[in-house]
Order: sequence, then C-alpha cells, then structure tokens
Amino acid sequence: MKTVRVPAGWPATEEQARAAQDELRGRVVLDEPGPPPGTGTVTGVDVAYDDERDLVVAAAVVLDAASLRVVAEATAVGQVSFPYVPGLLAFREIPTVLAALDTLPCPAGLVVCDGYGLAHPRRFGLASHLGVLTGLPTIGVAKNPFTFAYQEPGAPRGSASPLLAGADEVGRALRTRDGVKPVFVSVGHRVSLDHACAHTLALTPKYRLPETTRRADSLCRRALQEATP
Repeated sequence: MKTVRVPAGWPATEEQARAAQDELRGRVVLDEPGPPPGTGTVTGVDVAYDDERDLVVAAAVVLDAASLRVVAEATAVGQVSFPYVPGLLAFREIPTVLAALDTLPCPAGLVVCDGYGLAHPRRFGLASHLGVLTGLPTIGVAKNPFTFAYQEPGAPRGSASPLLAGADEVGRALRTRDGVKPVFVSVGHRVSLDHACAHTLALTPKYRLPETTRRADSLCRRALQEATP
C-alpha cells in the first residue's frame, strides 16, 4: 500500500480551497461523449477514514467494462489533508485517491466516483476535480441528491428524471433496480450525461450501486483495517 504525504502548497483554508475550485472549474470538459459504455476498462474509487488516527485510505479497482471482472486494484494511505467542510470534501481525499490511481498497473479508463461532479453547489465535486487533475473521463454516482431537487423517476430500471439546480440540469436521478431508490448521476469530466447514465446502468446488473463502487468500498475498508500511520 502506497503511503501519501500532503502535497506542498495544498490548500489549508476554506478560502484557499474555494479559490482552487474556481481556478480548476474552468478546465472541466463538457463537450465530449466519453468512452462507449461496455468498452475498455472502468475504475471505481472510494475512501475510508480512521478519525482517531487522522488517516484516509483510498482504493482504486479496475474492472473490464464488458464482463465486470476485476482487472487490477490498488490502495494508498495518507493523513487527512483538509478539515471537514461540506462542499470541499475533495480536498480531504484527492491526494490519496491520486496515489491509488497512480499505483495501478493498467489504464484506468473511465473513473466512477462515489459522489458528485457537476451536481455540487459550486459545480465542482470530486469527480470533476479528479477528472481535471488526471485528464481521465470521470462521472459521479451518489447515494443521495445532496441539495438538489428532482421528481421521482418511474419505477422500472432505467427510468430517470432531471436533478435540478433551479432550472439547470446538473445530473439525473436514475433507477438502477425496479422500485428501488434511485442513484444520482452527474458528469465529472469528458463524459456526456447520457453516457454517464448508460455506464451506470451497465455497472448495475444486480445491485443498486455500481460494481465499481461496491468493490472499491470493500477494498478500502479492508485496507483501512491493515493501515499503519
């Protein structure tokens, strides 16, 4: 497991973090469709915390997009790099997530984050932040809608409705299982919203959450138990 230190010059205050978001947000690419669903590789990333030891562990799990077979996995552990502030969670996680991705022995392909991209109060959630820093296509698939409004989508799997910030569609509520609570999909970087939803459906053949998220969550929890400061 790779050990990560907080990068030199990393934002230390809310003001610095918001300034960094403002600078990086302009680099988000929204006019590319992204890789076709079911092709190449797709990577899930997730983190787990040990608050008593001030540790964060990140996991990256690469799946073959067609078979959903695990191709590679990597973990990294580091000190929490930023205090807990809603809307700025990426600054707590990004250094360790980047280290896990850098350790992978194969291309990540599309990266799926357990969180948000454009569906973020400042339109720059973890998926967008990670995409801009790596250049990889990224999407966010979240368990709840954060602060945004939506109409309940139809009951059948595949039904969707807009996730709205005022009149702006920042993502979609997407039903991945018949009659089960939807997930909330948003674009991160270099992927269209239609493709982001198609990828999410391809990654949820059995469960509500994508296989990428399920496997990355399991791996980072195991890695946290084994982590040493």
